[in-house]
Amino acid sequence: MKKYAYTIFIVFAVIVAYFFPQLFIEVNGVKLTTLVLPMLQVIMFGMGTTMTTEDFMGIIKNPKGVFIGLVCQFSIMPFVGLALTLIFKFPPEIAAGIILIGSSPSGLASNVMAYIAKANVPLSITITSCATLLAPFLTPFFMKTLGGGYIEIDFWKMMWDITKIVILPVALGFLINTYLKVVAQRLQKVLPLLSMAGIAYVIVVVTAAGHDSLVTVGGMLLIAVLLHNLSGFFLGYNLARLFKLPVQDCRTVAIEVGLQNGGLASALAIQMGKGATVGLAAALFGPLMNITGSLLASYWSKK
Repeated sequence: MKKYAYTIFIVFAVIVAYFFPQLFIEVNGVKLTTLVLPMLQVIMFGMGTTMTTEDFMGIIKNPKGVFIGLVCQFSIMPFVGLALTLIFKFPPEIAAGIILIGSSPSGLASNVMAYIAKANVPLSITITSCATLLAPFLTPFFMKTLGGGYIEIDFWKMMWDITKIVILPVALGFLINTYLKVVAQRLQKVLPLLSMAGIAYVIVVVTAAGHDSLVTVGGMLLIAVLLHNLSGFFLGYNLARLFKLPVQDCRTVAIEVGLQNGGLASALAIQMGKGATVGLAAALFGPLMNITGSLLASYWSKK
């Protein structure tokens, strides 16, 4: 159970935040949602300190796999999200949140899951890196195009929000890893723990803030988020097979598509001032994808 300890902790934390939301809304008059943005920036900075130019060599070594992975990433999840909002008929801001998590890039957990699943880890890292860099353009585009009917989307503001949450911290971490190796190595001993704590913090705070909405739509939203996640795995794998990628690469694409950057989606929802509604799907998607991703990766590791 060792590798599931963090996931179990996250699920437990979400349950506590749901039943005792007042503990996670504000402390000494300071709203805890105000710390979500710096938390995400620390997480993205940590990601940057592990990145090297080798992470992008997969574009040259396996261009077909990278291209198919990115196309699947930014087509399957946004449109499945839209379909789910039409089927379940959630309130507009809840529906927009489902599209937002679908329009986000793949999450950091995908690289770990790819390793456990005996998939193509270098391909996974390349897809995650490229998807992260494309997010400032593609996430606002899909939100404006698919989610604009539910809530008002400021394309340029969202683009800037993603840039300051993701691109700038990642770029700073990358530069430190490139030119200050000793500093990067020291940071890498601490930042993974900070990242894990940061992800837990974001999920718990958004869950607490959205308690009232969860009481109303929580059960149905959980089902919708689960379907969204499993559809990413299923369609990602089978589309990759359709394009005749090797089995290892198919597993990689499935994991990249099914595991989204829930932290980024939560932060964007908070930046819009709608963390308690638009951010709910991301808050549920985070712990859920860790459970399903772990189970799928463990299953594949034995085959």
